[in-house]
Amino acid sequence: QVQLVESGGGSVEAGGSLRLSCAASGYPIRNWCMAWFRQAPGKEREGVALIHGDYSTTYATSVKGRFTISKDNAKNTLYLQMDSLKPEDTGSYYCASWGYGNTWWAGCQFEHWGQGILVTVSS
Repeated sequence: QVQLVESGGGSVEAGGSLRLSCAASGYPIRNWCMAWFRQAPGKEREGVALIHGDYSTTYATSVKGRFTISKDNAKNTLYLQMDSLKPEDTGSYYCASWGYGNTWWAGCQFEHWGQGILVTVSS
């Protein structure tokens, strides 16, 4: 059974930084695409950053140059380093892993999801 558990969210002032982690179990992340999505209040969920098995990455235009996605295959953990945070980055952040689900983004299909973690950026 695949389980994804996010941690590291919280509240920060604009310009600050946060690092999200996603610990995976029942699923070896090394071979498959993993991603971070977010959903702001009243808006649809959107892709933020993606990393493939070969470590190539894709970023949403709104976060490019500020966010960095990475992974540690030995720890089976996905990360999202968020710098220069803006109030518009506020939302619930979700870790997702490849599978035959209903969500596609940046060429990958996603089936498994974490429970989400809240990030609040104040101005």
